[in-house]
Amino acid sequence: MQEAEKTVYRIQGFTCAGCATTFEKNVKSLNGVADAKVNFGAAKLTVYGEATIQQLEKAGSFEGLKVTSEHEKIEYKKEPFYKRHGAILISALFLLAGWFVAYQSGEESTSSNLLFAASIVVGGYRLFQTGIINLIRFQFDMKTLMTVAIIGAAIIGEWGEGATVVILFAISEALESYSMDKARQSIRSLMDVAPTVALVKRNNQEFLLDVDEIVVGDIIIVKPGQKIAMDGVVVNGASTINQAAITGESVPILKEQNDEVFAGTLNEEGLLEIKVTKRAEDATIAKIIHLVEEAQAERAPSQAFVDKFAKYYTPAIMFVALCVAILPPLFLGAAWSTWIYQGLAVLVVGCPCALVISTPVAIVTAIGNAARNGVLIKGGIHLEETGQLRAIAFDKTGTLTKGLPIVTDFQTLSNHSESELLTIIAAFENRSAHPLASAIVKRADLEKLNYQSINVEDFSSITGKGIKGLVNGELYLIGSPSFIKEALGELLLEKVYHDITELQEQGKTVIVTANTKEIVAIMAVADEVRESSRDVVKRLTELGIEKTIMLTGDNQATALAIGNQVGVSNIESELLPQDKLTYIKDLRSRFGKVGMVGDGVNDAPAMAASTVGIAMGGAGTDTALETADIALMGDDLKKLPFTIKLSRQALKIIKQNITFSLGIKLVALLLVVPGWLTLWIAIFADMGATLLVTLNALRLLKLKD
Repeated sequence: MQEAEKTVYRIQGFTCAGCATTFEKNVKSLNGVADAKVNFGAAKLTVYGEATIQQLEKAGSFEGLKVTSEHEKIEYKKEPFYKRHGAILISALFLLAGWFVAYQSGEESTSSNLLFAASIVVGGYRLFQTGIINLIRFQFDMKTLMTVAIIGAAIIGEWGEGATVVILFAISEALESYSMDKARQSIRSLMDVAPTVALVKRNNQEFLLDVDEIVVGDIIIVKPGQKIAMDGVVVNGASTINQAAITGESVPILKEQNDEVFAGTLNEEGLLEIKVTKRAEDATIAKIIHLVEEAQAERAPSQAFVDKFAKYYTPAIMFVALCVAILPPLFLGAAWSTWIYQGLAVLVVGCPCALVISTPVAIVTAIGNAARNGVLIKGGIHLEETGQLRAIAFDKTGTLTKGLPIVTDFQTLSNHSESELLTIIAAFENRSAHPLASAIVKRADLEKLNYQSINVEDFSSITGKGIKGLVNGELYLIGSPSFIKEALGELLLEKVYHDITELQEQGKTVIVTANTKEIVAIMAVADEVRESSRDVVKRLTELGIEKTIMLTGDNQATALAIGNQVGVSNIESELLPQDKLTYIKDLRSRFGKVGMVGDGVNDAPAMAASTVGIAMGGAGTDTALETADIALMGDDLKKLPFTIKLSRQALKIIKQNITFSLGIKLVALLLVVPGWLTLWIAIFADMGATLLVTLNALRLLKLKD
């Protein structure tokens, strides 16, 4: 299938997962359609081939589905219950009137049965439309079961119970629809985050434009208190930005010239002029929404089990119901009316509503909740596997540490002042391309030192060792202790040997500055540990993670210093990327389920080999969004324990739902043996199970970071 043939639509009106499956089959059977996939969680349809919206709506006419283009703006209006489910209310009134008439006359009469029949027709019209068609096609889903049960009840004269079954089944469907809508709201809230119009500045003129008309390179103006409509870079102004919509963190971040900003974030203070860098459909928030919706479509292992089970379960229930209805009268001489009634009750209690809804509602709710809290989980399978993790490995740089070196120690050993020496050193480092040079220049900038005015002559860089040059005719050498030892001899280093060793044992990189006569300064640079790292490792241990391991390519001294500081249980140093990969494979052989937390780029092999790859993805990092199974959007390690907790709770709820929905049906079916099963008990068992598994799954919305 070519990408050009693919068209995506949004669907309004789904009431159940079974209906979504039927709709998918109907669309696949259309002329010109090669394939179709329905994403029930996100209420979307992907069509490979050609089909008109009219054809698609006809394919979903049994459910009254409304089809719109993916990019078409849809206003989701909250309708009162009586408008959305008016047929249920009218049907309920007929039912109550029927029971009232039957009560007045002391038994069901022609009048009461007519009222019950009206209740069945009004409340079950849509149900029968689908059920009868499915029966003709030998498609045995829950609506087929209910249609047979209700028609059967009417045939044997149980009009009142048949009408009650219709009402309770309709209420059960309304609850299922409500629960999925509630779960989808978390994604809908993301879709509503970014403004649909922006103030654009073109040719010194300002005017409002729809975001779809704004192009890359345009300048948009965002006033204080307004939301940013497009991804871009600040070209003028400074302000604090609330990025909660993207990263889940509500602490505002200062954004100045050349800083990246994202659509959907809130400008709190100053006026900003922003140069647009991405089209509306390519914005970070759009990419997050797309990935979350795709994640909701991916079946988790438990959902795949339920789907497969339901496929064989429904025909099996119909066979059992048939046996219950005909075997006792044929072989034991029992009354036909009694056992046909029991058979119909088996059909009703066997209806797999609760089982079918038990898993998807939990997965959609959990993934939506995670997205609102700045965690992107890219599928139900990753959600479940995260809940089963026993060991987690961390990359060091950029994960447990900030990935930005800073000057931690500065010691002067001459008559020069600290600021004077730092100015000279920064003048040298400003000419260097070494990764640590930026840390020294940054320190000088913070202290507002005028290092640019220093004239460095005969500057040269010795790769991997250090730099040298002349300032005011005096030679300066700046670099590693071994570079100074090689250039000036060991004796010069003797008096600072103890200080250098002590700093190196703390995991710091030592930079020595000397002239031809003496050591004038020693400086230590280190990658700063994230403030949250130790607390995160501690919380993971409290959650029952058996092993927390730090993997790094750094030397052993640095690794031990950082590892002990954050409190990981194992420290592995001097590892090449292939060594990390081998170590992860070994961990999987010992623990089974292993997570790997990295930056999504240089740790890609190890993350791919792990059960769940978790990326420290800054909000705009496309690589992190695309490569990892889970992305922590705010580059915030504190989200990891929340993700583990949410995944475990989701796994627990899914297991509870499956066990309960099957258990309650088994108990109800056992009532057939003494002949105690009634349509009342059957429908309450089915509806009660659906209600409880739905409410149980919606508890995931309340789980907070």
